[in-house]
Amino acid sequence: MTIFNNLPDSVLQCLAIFLSIIVEALPFVLLGSILSGFIEVYLTSELVNKYLPKQKFLRILFGTFVGFIFPSCECGIVPIITRFLEKKVPSYTAVPFLATAPIINPIVLFATYSAFGNSFYVLSLRLIGTIIVAVSLGILLGFFVDDNILKDGFVTHKHEDYSQLKVGQKIFQSLAHAIEEFFDTGRYLIFGSLVASVMQIYIPTRILTTVGNTPLLAILVMMLLAFILSLCSEADAFIGASLLPTLGIGPVTAFLLIGPMVDIKNLMMMVKSFKPRFILQFVSVSSIVIIIYCLFVGGL
Repeated sequence: MTIFNNLPDSVLQCLAIFLSIIVEALPFVLLGSILSGFIEVYLTSELVNKYLPKQKFLRILFGTFVGFIFPSCECGIVPIITRFLEKKVPSYTAVPFLATAPIINPIVLFATYSAFGNSFYVLSLRLIGTIIVAVSLGILLGFFVDDNILKDGFVTHKHEDYSQLKVGQKIFQSLAHAIEEFFDTGRYLIFGSLVASVMQIYIPTRILTTVGNTPLLAILVMMLLAFILSLCSEADAFIGASLLPTLGIGPVTAFLLIGPMVDIKNLMMMVKSFKPRFILQFVSVSSIVIIIYCLFVGGL
């Protein structure tokens, strides 16, 4: 206790925020890792080819909307996406799921609805914006750029044939892969959470919330704020609602959209698996689409 008493208040606040981010995010990383382990054992390339739509644009839409029934927080989505890609799910299907799953799942939608005073309007703005971003990313990867987004030589596990294993053996292998994935991904989460907590303490948020005098600047400021705060998508709507009277609907919608897609901790986990070129494309396309959409929303 003496050591902590001698630390500056800003350092103690930074440690408290760091621990709160870790405590909030780790359960979702664990859930994502467990799903990743079961995908590794039970999902085969043959099943992917059998059940995915044959037409490319329908595959994009499938990835965009499957988050309604297969939700995941942004803290645990990256391990799931990398496993899907290794199982030959096309990137133009997997990446829309990466963008939408943390937002369109029922828990986040209900939290958004409740935070804004039971507002279907704000809920629909968030839902529609997310879908537009996801479809834009899918079209980009499906028709215009290299869709091979995993790092060259990236393999999380040596792929084996699990079809002959008994049920108990399959479950054991799934959990073994999950443990490995959890510790592998967790180190990136810890580093990202540390950076986020330092930025929250040493970059005054009052500066970010007072410079938004024009619609475009306010949108950019709120996107930066979402990136820095690195909130979980189940909680960000309550922060956004508190800023609505000050900044208006356009900037707040930008805050609600960009945070679950691109924040510090999520970006650090993406660096582990994805090519830098794709990360740049993902961040830039998502940001540009969100800015245009929120300028339109703010002008309504």
